[in-house]
Amino acid sequence: MVGKGRRQSLLHAQDDDPLTKAMAPPPNETEAEREARLAAEREAQKRSDAIDEELNRQRINEKKSKCVKILLLGQSESGKSTTLKNFQLFHSPRAFQTERLSWRAVVQLNVVRSIRIILDAMAEAQTTSDPASRYPTLTPEHLRLKMRLSPLQQVEEALLRKLTPAGSYEFEATHLSPVTNLPYSPRAGNASGELQLNSLTPWKAAFNRLMTSTTRNSVEGQDVDFNDPKDPGVILHACKDDIATLWNDPVIKKLLDMQRLRVQDLGGFFLDQLDRVTSPKYMPTDDDILRARLKTIGVSEHRFTLKAGNMVSHDWRVYDVGGARSLVRLPAFYDEPVPILRFPSSAAWVPYFDNMDAIIFLAPISCFDQVLAEDSSVNRLEDSILLWKSVVSNPLLKSTNIVLFLNKIDILKTKLAAGVAFGSYVVSYGDRPNDFESISRYLMKKFAGILKQSSPEPRMFYCHLTTVTDSRSTSKILTNVKDMLIRQNLEDGNLL
Repeated sequence: MVGKGRRQSLLHAQDDDPLTKAMAPPPNETEAEREARLAAEREAQKRSDAIDEELNRQRINEKKSKCVKILLLGQSESGKSTTLKNFQLFHSPRAFQTERLSWRAVVQLNVVRSIRIILDAMAEAQTTSDPASRYPTLTPEHLRLKMRLSPLQQVEEALLRKLTPAGSYEFEATHLSPVTNLPYSPRAGNASGELQLNSLTPWKAAFNRLMTSTTRNSVEGQDVDFNDPKDPGVILHACKDDIATLWNDPVIKKLLDMQRLRVQDLGGFFLDQLDRVTSPKYMPTDDDILRARLKTIGVSEHRFTLKAGNMVSHDWRVYDVGGARSLVRLPAFYDEPVPILRFPSSAAWVPYFDNMDAIIFLAPISCFDQVLAEDSSVNRLEDSILLWKSVVSNPLLKSTNIVLFLNKIDILKTKLAAGVAFGSYVVSYGDRPNDFESISRYLMKKFAGILKQSSPEPRMFYCHLTTVTDSRSTSKILTNVKDMLIRQNLEDGNLL
């Protein structure tokens, strides 16, 4: 039994309880008001029960037909978006074809971006006061070329208006500064001056609707008016010869080398194919779409239906975490307060952490001589290694299959052939041979060793040397990944 004092104390506590006060009937409530209130409460309870039933039904259905979930991870420009395009090319070819027209604009934007980088380098040579730089002298003809290419400002403005629906701009309307103030200045919040689109922006659909509403011709099933004077390709075609002259000029080549700007190694490089990509009736090929560069931020989900056998779900979902480098703290499992992952938002990242069937981690090993665009004090290869360590050491991922793509091996081979010394940037490599076989073997052991030392539990991982812009070789690798996941699912279900 509760004593009198104790009972009074409990009653007093209930009187002070805000939840009790909120649930109490209004004072001086009439009978009609009471009936109305009770009816509203019954209706609210009915809706709540219906929601609970629907959630339970969805949980049961999800258990019956569990989808296969794959997460793409890696630093910016590691090849995540290109890997996703390969999934689309192999498993959703019809959707891939319908987006071809929108990628035409992206390729054109990539051409403009490459020229902007060159013009920025020219401006650096003109304005530097450091005699140690010894940049080559630009001639009056170089400056005339620079001015003749000023109409590219109109091209980029037109492309940005088409690619970014109203209200979805991540930055201002153009990367290009006014003609009287060339070179171009990067936009606030984006160190590279590159267009960034939120992954939720339906830019492809919006672009296609805009183009097909006024078109008259059709190429490969895609409607486009090649005679439209407002088509950005018209100006790009008119500037083609000046662009080619600037790109192939030996003084400009030397200037780019001195500033360590390898434009040809950047995503979305098409200056060696100007005649084709600036032609009036240009339509991008599959390879063009794979090479086209458009930076996205945020997490996007892409669904595919794969032929995976009767005992394994046909519903596959690939999640792409896009965005620039930003330090984000995940749940604290470490003694020291170190940054765990570098992604735009922990709210976007954490929900996909503990229920993935596999992670495809992309490490661009060609960037051993580059620094992050967001932080010039951080080597890009070192950043990939630190990110890899943070992923494989996280306890939430201890049972997740991990597939490592050591990517961009084509660019690595080109750099090594040009005499760039890997050991000059990776001190631990020492004086070992500066050839692809030795370096790739060293990096595979490096990543495998980190996994062995840092993983909470022993586990297998799969490593591939990749060029994800090569659709044929990537197709074979993704098929192997699919087979590995199917086998794992069968083993988990005691079906193998």
